[in-house]
Amino acid sequence: MKVVLDINNFWSPSGGGVRHYHLKKMQYYQKKQNEFKLVFLMQDDCNRTEEVSPTLTIEHVKAFKVPGKWWEYRFVYSANKITPYIDKYNADIMEVGSPYVLPAAVRRACEKSKSKPALTGFWHADFPVTYIYRPFKKISSFLAKRLETVAWAYARHQFKNYKGIQVSCKEVMQRMNAHGLQNLQWLPLGVESDIFTQDKRDELLVKELKDGEPNRLTMFFPHRSCNEKGLSLLLDAYPVICEKLGLEPKLVFAGTGNKIHLVERAVKKYKHIKYIGFVKSKEEMAKWTASCEIGFALSGWETFGFSILEGMASGQCLISANTGAAAEHVGESGGGIVLNEMTPAALAAAVCEIAKSKDEMRAMGAKGRAYAEKFSWDACFERQREFYRGLVN
Repeated sequence: MKVVLDINNFWSPSGGGVRHYHLKKMQYYQKKQNEFKLVFLMQDDCNRTEEVSPTLTIEHVKAFKVPGKWWEYRFVYSANKITPYIDKYNADIMEVGSPYVLPAAVRRACEKSKSKPALTGFWHADFPVTYIYRPFKKISSFLAKRLETVAWAYARHQFKNYKGIQVSCKEVMQRMNAHGLQNLQWLPLGVESDIFTQDKRDELLVKELKDGEPNRLTMFFPHRSCNEKGLSLLLDAYPVICEKLGLEPKLVFAGTGNKIHLVERAVKKYKHIKYIGFVKSKEEMAKWTASCEIGFALSGWETFGFSILEGMASGQCLISANTGAAAEHVGESGGGIVLNEMTPAALAAAVCEIAKSKDEMRAMGAKGRAYAEKFSWDACFERQREFYRGLVN
């Protein structure tokens, strides 16, 4: 049996999309007996081995905790921490999910190891654009472009001698290729379309949200409360939407984040803004998603966007950013409106456009559902196994 060692400094027990990917991957290997065994190196506060099934082992690796109130990240950055696990399992493949420090550390670990696994990455964050170019552009476009160039050079160095990098967004993949990152493999992820479905619509909840007005629009924002996800954009657009519609829509926020105080302030200011906190249960999230008519995908930084597909699978009409996976999903599906510009006025206009026709809203929701049904986790990991076979052969 071939062994895949998987490690990712973006893993966090309370994380979002990256955590979800790893949980679904472990679930797949736990249940599916195949030619590959998955060993996930999970950062933790101690070292221990968890044998889950013949094809899944979790190695808890003691790692440095990154300071911060809003996350639980722990970083592995030393090759000496990694080499023993490569030797222990005689690894055939190593997958690295974060681009900072770790890819080069894994490469050095493999050089020290008796085993020589094939190296592959997973581009979970488009960091040269997301965390370098866009923030610094607010200061200086010239500086932002220079720093982005340095970031791409850093990425090429980190993934030097890697046999391939998996990417879940076509736009991001094209950008990576243009900046010299090679052997790219498109790997669309999945959505639980059996959980996120219109059947989870709760009529009692809908009635509560409508609050005596059957024509009241219901909207849902199930994202981290930060400006990266478009929080301030939506809050700034809300009073404009209220004025244009003449009937204050219900806006429900779920999740937490470093800007949650902005949500709490809005709840006190507006009668029809509601905050439901962090939703742990998938079933509960599916109920809220299916019971709201419009969903928002306002981050242009997404490399796949699970919540986007969950909204589509639930029959929501989506309003999306004009770049990244959000624009890709909504544009290709016809399941909503892609914003021309990221301004409160444009967002308010899009909401009002959708609100004009219930029939058109339902038609967009049906297109989104049909599109989301194409993405299953089994299909994702079967495609990934084909990729792994190519690496070991």
